[in-house]
Amino acid sequence: MEIFSRFFILPNNLWINTGLLINFQQTETHMSSFSRRSFLNKAGLFSASGVLAAISQPAWSRNLDYALQQAALIPPDQLASEEEFWHYIQQAYTVSAGIINLNNGGVAPSPRIVQETVKHLHDVANEAPSYYMWRIIDQGREPLRKNLALLAGCQAEEIAIHRNASEALETVIFGLPLERGDEVVLSKKDYPNMMNAWKQRELRDGIKLVWVNPELPSEDNDYLVQIYTKAFTPKTKVVQLTHVVNWNGQILPVRKIADAAHQRNIEVVVDGAHSFAQFPYTIPDTGADYFGTSLHKWLSACIGSGMLYVKKEKIARLYPLFAAPNPQSDDIRKFENTGTRPFFIEQAIGKAIEFYDMIGAQRKEQRLFYLKNYWMSRVKDMPKVQLGTSMKPGFGCALGLVGVAGKKPSELETFLFNKFKVHTTPVEWEGMQGVRVTPNVYTTTKNLDVLVEGIEKFARGGF
Repeated sequence: MEIFSRFFILPNNLWINTGLLINFQQTETHMSSFSRRSFLNKAGLFSASGVLAAISQPAWSRNLDYALQQAALIPPDQLASEEEFWHYIQQAYTVSAGIINLNNGGVAPSPRIVQETVKHLHDVANEAPSYYMWRIIDQGREPLRKNLALLAGCQAEEIAIHRNASEALETVIFGLPLERGDEVVLSKKDYPNMMNAWKQRELRDGIKLVWVNPELPSEDNDYLVQIYTKAFTPKTKVVQLTHVVNWNGQILPVRKIADAAHQRNIEVVVDGAHSFAQFPYTIPDTGADYFGTSLHKWLSACIGSGMLYVKKEKIARLYPLFAAPNPQSDDIRKFENTGTRPFFIEQAIGKAIEFYDMIGAQRKEQRLFYLKNYWMSRVKDMPKVQLGTSMKPGFGCALGLVGVAGKKPSELETFLFNKFKVHTTPVEWEGMQGVRVTPNVYTTTKNLDVLVEGIEKFARGGF
């Protein structure tokens, strides 16, 4: 695979061998089942050429290399349940064997290649920060902007690199030129940081917030569209849409709502923190005028990386959150005047994109959807167990919410961790109660079997 041999070239011949960065364990991957050996035999791992290739490539990445070649012949929906293949994806991570991390929705771990790129660039920067950080490492920002734009399906001149979704979206919330009495439609199911930012504008500027509160989960897109459009009035200037509701994983029909908003000259802000790189789409597909996301969630970039999208014709009238030389410029870079920041974290985003491309967007979506439905299908008929997420395609993907009647979410969360070392997060928000379960591509069905056992014991009073 190209990812294992690519060099990251920087100015002045400073280079980083990213292929070598992803290996630091020279141990042979344990072949625990005949089926896994059979899967790799199909890919030719045990051929003479495979043995020769082993000289310069570590065992785990060599196996993944061949597994990816074999996977090219398998449709994504079928590959989703091929545990042998996903076993080798797991080896590209350094996740703890001591706990089962099912809270990837909060912040996801990065694969080895991203971690080691950050470490290497951090070391380079510290050799002479003002030189290597600004004159060398930061020269990779424009190529990175282009790569993010390719992933997002938009122009490079519409992408600003930020630290997280909150920073990106608050740039929009505080930068829009709204006047006293202007109305903004948003949901009580939105993320608290965004809600609080709008409340601050309400307090400071006298705008009016109009709240909707959809009943979730829902498998009725017409209902979800109407609950927003019924709130629109001639005074509505902006609608904020959370693409994937972080509490339970509900996917909203953002494009349909956005189209209805645009017909009324209402601008659309999309919170894509939990959708970007979880399943494939382009930002223009959403109908967003403004879009913010965290890249340390589903793209698995380094912690503290995010992205802002502003439609090209909207840039000039949006004020930056941090002062820029010309705040009314139509240059997207005006939103990046945040002072000295960790450029080594930014540049590692490129390796996260490569890793994402290596797996494939369709494969990732199908695997995450499969994992969510795998555990949910096993607990849905248990006494007292209540599910808060749809199992149908298009209404949910990776995130799932589960609760037990008569018990607090915090009790279930504590039980799962103390008794089974399964890490989840409790949810009690606007009628939604349970623990949120968010697996990732490194999660195995064996991990989820432990989760299912824990939920069953808790529901039966085994605590």
